[in-house]
This record gives sequence, structure tokens and C-alpha cells, in this order.
Amino acid sequence: MVFAHWVINLAMAYAALGFAFAIAFVFYGVGRIDPAAKGSPLMFRLLIFPGAVALWPLLLNRWWSGHTSPPVEQNAHRKSANSVKEAKS
Repeated sequence: MVFAHWVINLAMAYAALGFAFAIAFVFYGVGRIDPAAKGSPLMFRLLIFPGAVALWPLLLNRWWSGHTSPPVEQNAHRKSANSVKEAKS
């Protein structure tokens, strides 16, 4: 029973930190990590709020690192296309 209380308290702390982060992120941070979101309406910011609460460690890392372009997806198709491109040049 003690373990269950510990897990619940940990989840509540994660959610509380995420909620506090998301408030700051939707008003100040989203425009810094995604230039397309600058000047976005309030409804968009409310829409991304739950995701910011859940994914706050990832978004915090991205906000602190200062990346403004989206990450490049790395998969087999992209690698194959890049190797064909390199072979042609």
C-alpha cells in the first residue's frame, strides 16, 4: 500500500509540474520553439495545453536548448532517399 501512495504522489507531482510549465509554455515558449506558432490564437494555445502538461520534460528540453527548427525524422525511407541522392552526385 505504501508503494501505491508513492506512485500516486509521484504522478501528482509530475502533473503539477507539467501544469505549471504548460501555463508558461503556451504563452511564452511555443512561439520560441515553433516560429509558425508565433501570434497564434488563444484557442490553439488551449488546444496544445494538455499535451504540454503531459510532455513537459521534452518541451522544456527543447525550449532551453533553443532549437527553432523541427527535428529531422530518422527512418529507413529517409536514409534510403539520402543514399540515393548521394549516389547521384
